[in-house]
Amino acid sequence: MGERQLISVWQRIVLAITLLGLVGCATNPVTGKDELTFISESQELDIGKKQYAPSRQMQGGDYNLDPELTRYVSQVGQRLAAVSDRKLPYEFAVVNDSTPNAWALPGGKIAVNRGLLLELESEAELAAVLSHEIVHAAARHGAQGVERGLLLQGAVLVTGMAVQSSDYSRMVVGAASVGANLLSQRYSRGAESESDYYGMLYMARAGYDPAAAIKLQETFVRLSRSKEKQPQWFAGLFASHPPSVERVRQNRETLRKLGTKGGDWGRERYQRMLAGLKKSKPAYDALKKGLKALKDGDEQQALKLANKAIAIEPREALFYSLLGDIRYKQKRYRKALKHYNQALDRNDSFFRYYLERGVTWDKLGNTRRAQQDLKQSIELLPTAMAYNALGRMALASGSRRQAKEYFAQAAASRSPAGAEAASALVRLDLPDNPDRYLQTRLQRLNSGEMMVVVQNQTRMPVHNVGVGVGLRGPGGRLSNMTRHSVWGVIRPGEAARIRLGIRLDNARQLRSYGVRVLGAEIADKNSRN
Repeated sequence: MGERQLISVWQRIVLAITLLGLVGCATNPVTGKDELTFISESQELDIGKKQYAPSRQMQGGDYNLDPELTRYVSQVGQRLAAVSDRKLPYEFAVVNDSTPNAWALPGGKIAVNRGLLLELESEAELAAVLSHEIVHAAARHGAQGVERGLLLQGAVLVTGMAVQSSDYSRMVVGAASVGANLLSQRYSRGAESESDYYGMLYMARAGYDPAAAIKLQETFVRLSRSKEKQPQWFAGLFASHPPSVERVRQNRETLRKLGTKGGDWGRERYQRMLAGLKKSKPAYDALKKGLKALKDGDEQQALKLANKAIAIEPREALFYSLLGDIRYKQKRYRKALKHYNQALDRNDSFFRYYLERGVTWDKLGNTRRAQQDLKQSIELLPTAMAYNALGRMALASGSRRQAKEYFAQAAASRSPAGAEAASALVRLDLPDNPDRYLQTRLQRLNSGEMMVVVQNQTRMPVHNVGVGVGLRGPGGRLSNMTRHSVWGVIRPGEAARIRLGIRLDNARQLRSYGVRVLGAEIADKNSRN
């Protein structure tokens, strides 16, 4: 897209928003600065409310083995939220993932990963993490990211989230992709500085020692330099909250300005609440190694590690899911089904277990049960894998229309399942709607002869392409239309040219003619499907 086109898009977006009366000026409740706002507070709250549950699902689901720990984290968060400069319906959750991470959605919806809790040493350090995220929400940093997307892209947000071991964001489709993009956005230096400063201020107001924020940032800087720890941290917290020596220096200056001496650290309290999680840590370490062993093709080692994890913590559904994955890879579907059932017996609120059991039921030939589980997984988190599987089942049952709908949903994902669904959709839909996939234009050669250019915009070769050329009439209809055929195959991204035998006196006469695609087929052995 050229510079003029970018400016034009920007102008159209701003004009549309202005005409709708959505642009306004408001004072930021945290910083006191006047800001242009494109998203109202009610819209901001609605985004957070709708995206909170699916965002937790795509990051690993809720950690449900220790409800007391979740309540404790929420209590610390609410203690800080009570002294924040903006009253929001704050919520705090613990996500069942070993990656050290924490995030905030617009409207005060905040989560911290199980893995990050294990890296902290005191309640004050937890308060430093949560107060930082509270400021991101209270100061509208997430909403500002949405507004930047509106201005720069002409859409709510752009895609492109880094994939972690338990991050399913690339499979997400539909409305849940908004949450995936919110979690992936990188905050500006200004937003990070604001969250550091006001986060320390909130800590002091709530009775915590803000020096804990300095200690935490010093730890983060050290970890960012560790070759052993780098991959894990840069896949999590550091992806959106990069540490730096400069931030440590600024935090020290903030502490000096606040003039706060001492405060609550809550070390013993924190360690007491983390005792259960620390006890089960070797089980999650075994899970991580087991997943890697399975990926590397060492199924026996993966099986050994899964059973080791279960022996340490038999209540965790993830470990049974790994057993199911091992058996599924071995094509022992009955055993896989047993383990997925065990996972769901322990946690029936995580989409992945329904998805895994659904595709297993499909392998066992039980379409009804497969569809039930896949649809349940979509209720929790809509994914390309589930929609693609449903599309295949619909096609097998003869429902082409339903199959197209499912494949279209899945095709929106930049994932292997999305690419597979996109190919299946083209295969089904191209014969019915060839104009959607083949681009045509008319040209006048130097000799005066008119020619049709047909370009294949799909990822598959096509043949038996027919086009109609005629005179343009009212409503764009073509009269006196003649049919022309493309000989041979048009490969993906390539174009074919057809000489029409019609001579024009000048290029302006091209406007009198029109062209449309009349038919086309996929040029491979499966074209009959």
